[in-house]
Amino acid sequence: MLKKRLFILLQALALVVAGTVGTAQAAVISSAEHFGTAATHEASDQLQQAMASDAVQAKLVALGVDPADAQARIDALTIEEQQMLAERMDQMPAGGILGVLGVIFVVLLVLEIVGVTNIFNKL
Repeated sequence: MLKKRLFILLQALALVVAGTVGTAQAAVISSAEHFGTAATHEASDQLQQAMASDAVQAKLVALGVDPADAQARIDALTIEEQQMLAERMDQMPAGGILGVLGVIFVVLLVLEIVGVTNIFNKL
C-alpha cells in the first residue's frame, strides 16, 4: 500500500515538473533587421581596424591618450554611435586641423556671446 502511494506521488510530481517546462519564444524578423545587424558588425570591424593601425596608435600617444582607454571608450559606444562614427570616418579629413580650429572658434564665439569670456573685444 505504501509503495502504491509513493508511486502515485512520484507520478504526480513528474507530471508537475514536466508541465512547467518553458516554451520557446520566436518571431519573424524583417530583412532590414537582419541586414542592420550585419551593418553593425561591419561598423565595429571598421573601428577595430582603425584602432589597430600604427598611425592611429602613434597619434593617440602623441596626443597623450592611452590607446587602451580609447579602445575602452570605443567598446562602450552604442550600436548607433558606432555606425555614425564609422560613417563619419570616411568623410573626415586626414589632417583634421581645420576642423579642430573651427570647433575652437565656435566654442570661443559661443563663450563670447554668453558673456563668459571677453576675447573678441580685445582684438
